Amino acid sequence: MRLLSVRLIVSLIVGITLVSLAFSYYEVVGEKRALRSDLERRAEVLGESVAANVEKSWETGSERGLQRLVQRFANREHLLGVAVYDRQGKTVAITSELGQVLTTPPQGVTQAMSEGHGEGAFVRLGNDPVHIFALPLHRQDQTVGGLAVVHDVSYIRAQSLRTWRAAFLRVLIQVFLIVLITLLIVRWSITGPIARAAQWMRALRLGRISSRQQMPDLDLFRPLAREVATLAESLSQARNAAENEARLREASESMWTADRLAVQVQTRLNGSRLFVVSNREPYMHQRDGKLLEVVVPPSGLVTALEPVLNACDGTWIAHGSGNADTEAVDAHDRLRVPPDNPRYTLRRLWLNKEEEEGYYYGFANEGLWPLCHIAHTRPIFRAQDWQHYQEVNRKFTAAVLEEIKDTPKPVVLVQDYHFALLPRMLKEKRPDARVAIFWHIPWPNPEGFGICPWQRQLVDGLLGADLIGFHIQSHCNNFLQTVDRVVESRVDWEHFSVLRQNHRTIVRPFPISVALADDEPIESDAYEAAYLDRLALMHSLGVEAPVVGIGVDRVDYTKGIPERFRAIERFLEKYPKYRSKFTFVEIGAPSRTHIKRYHDLLAEVEAEAERINWRFQTGKWKPIVFLKQQHNHEEIERYYRAADLCLVTSLHDGMNLVAKEFVAARRDERGVLILSQFTGAARELRDALLVNPYDIDQTAEAIRAALEMEPEEKQIRMHRMRRIVRERNIYHWAGSLITELCELRLDADRAQEKFRGNVTVA
Repeated sequence: MRLLSVRLIVSLIVGITLVSLAFSYYEVVGEKRALRSDLERRAEVLGESVAANVEKSWETGSERGLQRLVQRFANREHLLGVAVYDRQGKTVAITSELGQVLTTPPQGVTQAMSEGHGEGAFVRLGNDPVHIFALPLHRQDQTVGGLAVVHDVSYIRAQSLRTWRAAFLRVLIQVFLIVLITLLIVRWSITGPIARAAQWMRALRLGRISSRQQMPDLDLFRPLAREVATLAESLSQARNAAENEARLREASESMWTADRLAVQVQTRLNGSRLFVVSNREPYMHQRDGKLLEVVVPPSGLVTALEPVLNACDGTWIAHGSGNADTEAVDAHDRLRVPPDNPRYTLRRLWLNKEEEEGYYYGFANEGLWPLCHIAHTRPIFRAQDWQHYQEVNRKFTAAVLEEIKDTPKPVVLVQDYHFALLPRMLKEKRPDARVAIFWHIPWPNPEGFGICPWQRQLVDGLLGADLIGFHIQSHCNNFLQTVDRVVESRVDWEHFSVLRQNHRTIVRPFPISVALADDEPIESDAYEAAYLDRLALMHSLGVEAPVVGIGVDRVDYTKGIPERFRAIERFLEKYPKYRSKFTFVEIGAPSRTHIKRYHDLLAEVEAEAERINWRFQTGKWKPIVFLKQQHNHEEIERYYRAADLCLVTSLHDGMNLVAKEFVAARRDERGVLILSQFTGAARELRDALLVNPYDIDQTAEAIRAALEMEPEEKQIRMHRMRRIVRERNIYHWAGSLITELCELRLDADRAQEKFRGNVTVA
């Protein structure tokens, strides 16, 4: 920094001096030119005046009179003298001072007499610079002599020197002031912030502060500040990972973290790469006026798979749904992500309106979604939707084949019910690829799935995968029973696998979860802080309530929101003491609203909330607050931490991560989870209060039990649930799924081993 200051000072001095001298030079030249022009003008005026008087006096023929006349002009400013010459160049009259230095007629006089007009010139008389203006003298229209007006011009040089001295003095003052101001600015805007940032990084390196502590202001170096913040976060993550690893080794435990997942999968991939296929993309580009924003859709899938993709430079293939997605990709529809630290590739596919309507909203969400969820909503199957579903699966298959064409033995992980046909299509073209599909929603019993007109094609498409994952074992059982009825195959119930067309598919449960950040100790005043935050949240909603419940859902008919509201109504009927005290906040993000069933459901939920509020509300209290908009994770987590209970009353759900998010958010080990028995999460979170969401009275009693539960029991239950979520987190899910896939023996490997065995026997 000191060397930088010296260089800056020297550069400023040299630069300012050169620029100032250049301007001073042009100033002196201009001033000199102006003084000369002024002198020439004054000499011409004086010469014409003297010439007129000399011509009058010459007519009298008195030389003494001429001498007195010229002597009279001798005291003019900067005038050296005046001289009169006859036609032959003989001096007729001359001022005394000029006579001492001018002994012969100057050349200009002779030239003026011959040419008949005045002439001026800057010359030297001895060592003195002078200006001579010569005029012809006339008598009766004849030239009879000449006049010389001589000015001393040494004052012009003296004035130029004074200007140079003033310029040098001005340069010195400017250099001093500018250097001083610059040093103050450098210290205030550069040196100071950098020094504070260095102290912050040193404290971070020594572990004295957390990376969450705000970094010093570096607005002048915004790009550098972003990199420093990223570096600090990476350093903090690395330290936390090392500390966690050390703690786990000491405790002889095996905790899954993002770092462990990356190392584990990178080892299992053995130099290959991972390709993820999903309908939803991990990053979207949205245009808001002239601003191009990067939006990260809320998804536990991104949290789980990004560490793996980062570690192996993988590729995520997804539908580009952002309104500015096309602006961000290259000529091959690819871009590197994450934006702040690109480490893997996002390949975007484009669907036209008809394809999206038929494949996504039609067959996937009006057909397969209600088919797989036992929520008593009739599935709708249209032949045109099925056609679009097949076309989009073929389009995604072509994109995957293009991305993996140069990768030997690629590992492909397909996500969800949008791509049931893709595994078979892909495996037929690349039998060396390891293909897994994870089905994020339930799988119904064979009778329920048999409603689908194209059940055989869907099952056959799924059986093209080497590994099929579901959330829980009962979904695996339902799938295998469906396979046994629908297609010709051999089901191995002992090993939970299917052999069809000489291809073996393994079926396993992999319960998905969330990332539980448990690197901070539980604070003794956490409960008090949550209470104060609760008051602030309710105040922002315009409601006064000391006891709060929370529900977070997409507005979907599988989530049991109307049943939840009716249970709250029943609770307030049975226990009126909680009126004016208990308020339930439902964060309901509208979803697929142009599908009639979802549009009607949103209206039904709003109507139920208004009806119950109209019945019970008083003053600033009302029993239900329905927030009908999207909320980011940070906003939702505030409600999780502030709530006394969380209601998850899905009528049927593959897992439901809201239950696990609530548990993960409760560092204070307070709060009660009321959980539907028809969710996958109910298989793991046994310390929640399990309810049948169709039983309104049972759910109402669970609300009362949660609010009146002893603090010690709340803490014990939450502690056990947090341990389960911590041990079986999202990284455990991804690591188990990909590790299982990488360790499978493919059909080609089995055939090769069998061939080698036959050769050996022979």
